[in-house]
Amino acid sequence: MNTSFYLESFQKIINQLDSKLLAEKSIEVSVGIYLDSVFIKLYKKSWASNPQEPLMSESRIFFSVWINDSTIEKQKIMYNIHALKLRKLKGYAIQSRKFAELFRKDFKDYESNWPNVSVNHGPLTLMEGCIKLDLENFQEEVSKLANNFLEIEYLVDNTLNQFKLAIQK
Repeated sequence: MNTSFYLESFQKIINQLDSKLLAEKSIEVSVGIYLDSVFIKLYKKSWASNPQEPLMSESRIFFSVWINDSTIEKQKIMYNIHALKLRKLKGYAIQSRKFAELFRKDFKDYESNWPNVSVNHGPLTLMEGCIKLDLENFQEEVSKLANNFLEIEYLVDNTLNQFKLAIQK
């Protein structure tokens, strides 16, 4: 895999996202390498148990698009929303399966916007799908996925709000 090509391409995609919209929605964006995959992640610091280290927090929620040798071989780019160890997210009393069930119920209205998407996963993967790897339209296609996520990110907040703990006086 030409790692630097994909890192540069993902960085260009980030640079083209609406920075005003990202700020308005408090969405952070990161490009990097994890387990031999090049990724873009979109997330909120408030979706992590450690807002100072949201990408490495034990408990966190994020949207990711990634590519690696295996996906390239299959001519695919993968994407998903992960919800990791939500029971440890501070300020909430979350049951992961219930969280996933509620999120997926609301996501159903948007499913048709997501190519090859599936919600038939355990509670850690709220949804997952893939698009065809097309190097000519690569940046445009990945941009569409990122923008699709920006349209539905509020579903994560709405679902989280259902598990928010009452503030003790």
